[in-house]
Amino acid sequence: MTEGDNSGLVIGEDGQTRCWWHGGREDYILYHDCEWGRPVDDDRLLFEKLCLEGFQSGLSWLTILRKREGFRRAFHNFDFERVARFDRADVERLLQDASIVRHRRKIESTINNAQRACELTAEFGSLAAYFWRYEPDDGSRPSRFDYETLMQLSKTQESTALSQDLKKRGWSFVGPTTAYAFMQAMGIVNDHLEGCVIREQVEADRRCFQRPK
Repeated sequence: MTEGDNSGLVIGEDGQTRCWWHGGREDYILYHDCEWGRPVDDDRLLFEKLCLEGFQSGLSWLTILRKREGFRRAFHNFDFERVARFDRADVERLLQDASIVRHRRKIESTINNAQRACELTAEFGSLAAYFWRYEPDDGSRPSRFDYETLMQLSKTQESTALSQDLKKRGWSFVGPTTAYAFMQAMGIVNDHLEGCVIREQVEADRRCFQRPK
């Protein structure tokens, strides 16, 4: 955004108007255009994103995005059934891996959450079937989605409910703000701003998307 501009929109070098937060960085623009807000029902990707949101705590998403391939190598592409079998030796190994964020509690949380993910799939059939239960009704969403609205949505009733339920099930690093960032990224909500070139594309994707059951 330019100084004094409260729209939350920027025009890129390609002439397209987008949400401001990519900051003009090429890799971040690609993430904004092709991933963020697109509906996802792949359990591996859902688990990956929730774990990476936990690693982001206290950091920027761009830092995590640029280490994502390192995380994927370190955690076997976030195959949660494999990660669930990690032991203390794996924790020590990962603490020496400079390609990821070397934070003991977050590494241990990922292993714990992989074990909890196995339990969820046994109960609900898939992670997707569980997480999409928290998609908000259209009527509860803001009637206009602009910058000011987005700034007031660090968490919602649905993300708080998701966070509380995950915590009851033994998950960690899944506070309501983390849960909402996860919902935004995985397309459970569409938080691209009105006027962003990608917003209508995401809406079209969501209309065609078959909600998992």
